[in-house]
Amino acid sequence: MAAKLKKGDKVVVLAGKDKGKQGEITQVLPAANKAVVEGVNMAIRHTRQTQNAQGGRLPKALPIDLSNLALLDADGKATRVGFRMDGDKKVRFAKTTGDVI
Repeated sequence: MAAKLKKGDKVVVLAGKDKGKQGEITQVLPAANKAVVEGVNMAIRHTRQTQNAQGGRLPKALPIDLSNLALLDADGKATRVGFRMDGDKKVRFAKTTGDVI
């Protein structure tokens, strides 16, 4: 099945401790049905110092379930994603406005 949400999409969180927060998808994990969104579902990870990087307590964005995310349309509102054929090409569109994403 084609992905409704992809890397680089602007999304809003629908449920959980970060409800209402917005961000951009940095990574999609289709096998786990999750995505990593910058600034959402942050946790502190303790890392050891290496030659290349400073150690310490570093904030890291953890994966969040795709069902708790909704795409932001041109109006800045949450929308569902649909698919349609645009000529001979399959495109994603916002269900609220009908605009191609």
